[in-house]
Amino acid sequence: MEVLEPEEWQARAEAHRRRVEAWAAPHLARRARGESHPIEDFLFTYYGHRPARLRQWHPGTGVALKGAHDFSRDYLDTPEGATLDTAALMDRRRPAVEWIARLLAATAARPAFLGCFGLHEWAMVYKAVEVRHGSWPLRLSGEEIAEVVEQRGVRCGHFDAFRFFTPEARPLNVLQPTRQQQEELEQPGCLHANMDLYKWAYKLSPLVSGELVADCFTLARDIRAVDMRASPYDLSSLGHRAIRIETPEGRAEYAAEQRGFAERARPQRQRLLDVCERLLAAPDPR
Repeated sequence: MEVLEPEEWQARAEAHRRRVEAWAAPHLARRARGESHPIEDFLFTYYGHRPARLRQWHPGTGVALKGAHDFSRDYLDTPEGATLDTAALMDRRRPAVEWIARLLAATAARPAFLGCFGLHEWAMVYKAVEVRHGSWPLRLSGEEIAEVVEQRGVRCGHFDAFRFFTPEARPLNVLQPTRQQQEELEQPGCLHANMDLYKWAYKLSPLVSGELVADCFTLARDIRAVDMRASPYDLSSLGHRAIRIETPEGRAEYAAEQRGFAERARPQRQRLLDVCERLLAAPDPR
């Protein structure tokens, strides 16, 4: 058991709160005004992890907060300080931790595929009557978007992207991923698989540290910006230059961004996997 002195854990908790507030406060202000930002608000609306939950700092499992009492739900008061009731949490969450660990390990073991060029976002507007981000203009006509999709084809193995394809686009995808195939298909070059590290981090919380959850949020936020820059939407009014994947230069730029995100995601995926494996290696109290 690692014991943190009050000065240390209080400073970490405050630093985490300030870090998260820089993302949460603008999101909440836009929501109050009835506005939406296709990049900055996506992680809150799509993933559904409330700002209040993201603000709350946790030290992770195996840590006691000296001087803390009644710290939060899921904590026990011990002579060393408040600490997570890891046994009780794992009694409820073991199947989920096992599934997340298998997915993380399987994804990490595969080589990165860099040939999809972000066409999943194009398949979501292909021959669509209404588009998902209707408040923002498209930078190409519907006919031009259809021509790119039909000429380039789509190779997306991420189910949570594929499920938003238009009905007309789904047969054009080389793969037909299902939820049951997620462990078989996810690979570390996929922007959405790397963005989803944030989802696995907050689903593991409070068993993982608040810093790790925020690190995964930061990565996901950066990925989302590239995801939308490579889409058919025109976000130039928000200061985001398009990655024109309909051109050879744009495809090369997108693949370079993918490669960079795969490198950034690798240590975060491993940190999450390490926590899962430590939790699963501990004796099951049942």
